[in-house]
Amino acid sequence: MDDVAENVADNGAARAMFERCRADSHVEGELDERVVGFYERLRSMFPDDGSLGSDSPWMSTPLSAGIDHVIMHLSFSPRSDPVIEAVIALAEEFGLVVFDPQSGDA
Repeated sequence: MDDVAENVADNGAARAMFERCRADSHVEGELDERVVGFYERLRSMFPDDGSLGSDSPWMSTPLSAGIDHVIMHLSFSPRSDPVIEAVIALAEEFGLVVFDPQSGDA
């Protein structure tokens, strides 16, 4: 997320990063501490270890995380609303970009 977050976040750059990650073409290097902090805080609020059972907001677990990204698949239900709010707040706190592949918006 460094490349996108340090520049003005644009939909094209965010989509390119998402597609690269989906294709398992990950960047190698040091962990981005912002991504690590985001991931740890999010998981502390909404565990991705199966402990929430049918109350989990995640469609697949564990979340997909790399040195520069966290990919989340949310269930389509009202229980996702607090997760979306938390993701946006944490992304702002850690200076990260949120990309919605369904809408194409960053």
